[in-house]
Amino acid sequence: MSTYLLVHGAWHSGQCWERVVPLLTAAGHRVLAPTLTGYGDTAHLAGPEVGLDTHVDDIVGLITEEDLTDVVLVGHSYAGLVISSAANRVPERIAQLVYLDAMVPEDGESAVDVMPFTQAMIDQALTSESGWRIPPLAGMEPSSGLFGVTEPADVEWLRSMLSDQPVRCLQQPVRLDNPAVNAIPRTHIHCVADVPEGITRRPVPAIQPNGGPSQVWELATGHDCMITMPGELTELLLKLG
Repeated sequence: MSTYLLVHGAWHSGQCWERVVPLLTAAGHRVLAPTLTGYGDTAHLAGPEVGLDTHVDDIVGLITEEDLTDVVLVGHSYAGLVISSAANRVPERIAQLVYLDAMVPEDGESAVDVMPFTQAMIDQALTSESGWRIPPLAGMEPSSGLFGVTEPADVEWLRSMLSDQPVRCLQQPVRLDNPAVNAIPRTHIHCVADVPEGITRRPVPAIQPNGGPSQVWELATGHDCMITMPGELTELLLKLG
């Protein structure tokens, strides 16, 4: 049995994994899909002080409180930053890092370094009435559906779980200064359909930090593959457990 810890991206909540969790569980694995501070049913906790470090604390706290080991740590989108810093703090508990259509940072980088288009979101938030709120897909016109979701019922369900993103999440840097984190195997899963204009994915180096060959898989769907292709995504994740 493996332990899968699924971390949602910006604006979403742990609810977005509802179609994947039972499939992994049915295969005999333990699965956790928490909602990070400031989203979903914790949206009332959002504020200008909530940032990347808050979400790293959420994940590290869950791992230590539940005494999780050999964790397959999956980060979707923005959560690529979260799982990187979390693994840096508790590398001995992480078996795999999975970057699911995610930001893949280097030490000291913020979201802007990885995805420069996020600077426009930061600027908009800082000059807004709140001074910190980033609405879903701020400044971006989705070319196809909502986060790649096109079925009307799914779009409605997705909208029901979205919350504003605190700007500090995109400003704080990732910490990857623990040499032990480099030994953790990495897998990259790219969603290759309907990539919004202006978003450029960093090439994955041929060699992982641990010296092994990089593992890159593709899903022919939009960004929120856990909603649009839960079965296919689960099949890939099960290869790691």
